[in-house]
Amino acid sequence: HVQLVESGGGSVRAGGSLTHYCAASRFFPCMGWFRQAPGNRREAVAIMDRDGSTIYAIDSVKGRFTISRNNAKDTLYLQMNNLKPEDTAMYYCASAGAYCSGGRPGNFGYWGQGTQVTVS
Repeated sequence: HVQLVESGGGSVRAGGSLTHYCAASRFFPCMGWFRQAPGNRREAVAIMDRDGSTIYAIDSVKGRFTISRNNAKDTLYLQMNNLKPEDTAMYYCASAGAYCSGGRPGNFGYWGQGTQVTVS
């Protein structure tokens, strides 16, 4: 049974930092972070292949967010710095059984439960 268990997130003031963690029950070649704000579609934030190749899908997070992974621990991370109110959303960890092929949610077959980030 595949599981992606997320932790982290929370509420912070603008300019603050948060870290997301995602522990997978097994290794996946492609893992990523998505977010969904109320009334909006789910969108990719950043995705990373097993070799470290990374795509940041949202220009506004470049330089502020850092995705990383520990393949030995099947864990994915998202460090979020200098948070802004527009970063407020539910954040999801996702994984795919093949190498990354873009940030469409449909490319990812497994999802975490989601963690809320609120920036005031």
